Amino acid sequence: MDENSPGWFSGNLGEKVNFKKICVLGLGYIGLPTASTFATHGISVVGVDVNEHVLATLRNGEIHIQEPGLRTVVKAAIRSENLTVSNQPVEADAFIIAVPTPFYEDKFGETSAGERYKLADMRLVISAVEAILPVLRRGNLVVLESTSPPRTTVDLVAPILERSGLKAGQDFLLAYSPERVLPGQILRELIENARVIGGTTPAAAQAGRDLYSVFVKGEIVTTDATTAEMVKLMENTYRDVNIAIAIEFSRLAERFGVNVWEAINIANLHPRVKILRPGPGVGGHCISVDPWFFVESAPDLAALIHTARQVNDAQPHHALDLVRQAAGGSLAGRRIAALGLSFKEDVDDLRESPAVELARLMVQEGAEVRAFEPNKPDAHFDGFSTVPTLAAALEDAEVIVILVADSEFRQFQPGELASLTPARIVVDMRGILVHSSWQAAGFQVFTLGVGLAMGQ
Repeated sequence: MDENSPGWFSGNLGEKVNFKKICVLGLGYIGLPTASTFATHGISVVGVDVNEHVLATLRNGEIHIQEPGLRTVVKAAIRSENLTVSNQPVEADAFIIAVPTPFYEDKFGETSAGERYKLADMRLVISAVEAILPVLRRGNLVVLESTSPPRTTVDLVAPILERSGLKAGQDFLLAYSPERVLPGQILRELIENARVIGGTTPAAAQAGRDLYSVFVKGEIVTTDATTAEMVKLMENTYRDVNIAIAIEFSRLAERFGVNVWEAINIANLHPRVKILRPGPGVGGHCISVDPWFFVESAPDLAALIHTARQVNDAQPHHALDLVRQAAGGSLAGRRIAALGLSFKEDVDDLRESPAVELARLMVQEGAEVRAFEPNKPDAHFDGFSTVPTLAAALEDAEVIVILVADSEFRQFQPGELASLTPARIVVDMRGILVHSSWQAAGFQVFTLGVGLAMGQ
């Protein structure tokens, strides 16, 4: 690799470094595709994870997460011997930190008005950064990819790394580059989407650009680290606020006797309007989490963001009211088939899923819930039963609740479903059923954003 190739950077360190070896910390939904993509582009990669089950699965040539095309890429990376896995970092030219940043379940902040807000749990990031310390060397590049509150890179990561005796910007380069991909399309978007690289120095940003240009075909934009952190939070907060207004529209439609799905379709004919579709809540590791980082960092300035989060977090409870209505006012002893557990359609990602939350709420109301997730049929949760097949979920059910708009559920034919279950009550949380067909087959359909059963 010559000095003009993407693997080189130059800057105020006074030397050029060849990115021959990368260490990726965290082999989850982002770390594993990133590590595998670098490896299939000719870079030697060591993937690091503290979960021995994850490591054993990968060493056996299998994967622990489901993502279209990922199995093929991982196997190719391992077969090329460019990708190996370990439970601890090793010396490398660059380190990429891609571990989760959830929020605390039992710790909260409080605004001056006494309202609670969630706090980011940065312990995994801290552990990953500390794990790099023994192998950090002069000339290294360290990139944080984990979504984080503003100023995490400069105020949290840099001081930890400098405990090594090396100085950020002088002895090593430090940058922030958030993932911006959609589950179900990760491999394509990892390569094709625009990438933002935020450096703690201009040289660090340039080094990050050189590193990711090994495989990124989209535009690579460089900026400072805190701006890059804020960009990622802004993207997901924008979507969260827009989902909140769609959810409020659905509640208003129920109050006024309007079909919100029809109303949204009509409103979206306006060339400058694009209302999103409501549902039982907001999930996933990004949209349901990231806005809280703004609220935590500046609770006095993030009132709208805080309100949107409250609206979306409360939606599973509103959805529960609809199920209760469909069941005749009480869920006690009712047998419910809950279809779909992922946070969005056609993925196996169950993190922060409102469908999971609603299933638990139904059990707390006394219902007997059997849940089926077609993209992860072996999923298990405390608090409610999961089954590996649709038939097992539908057997003996009294009420069917469609929680996710999976392709399999969109293709349901009422006559076919009627032959699989005695249930004749369906609750549609995603607005995917053609009500006239289901009514003709003897079903009552209760729809989020409509309220009353169609055909009653």
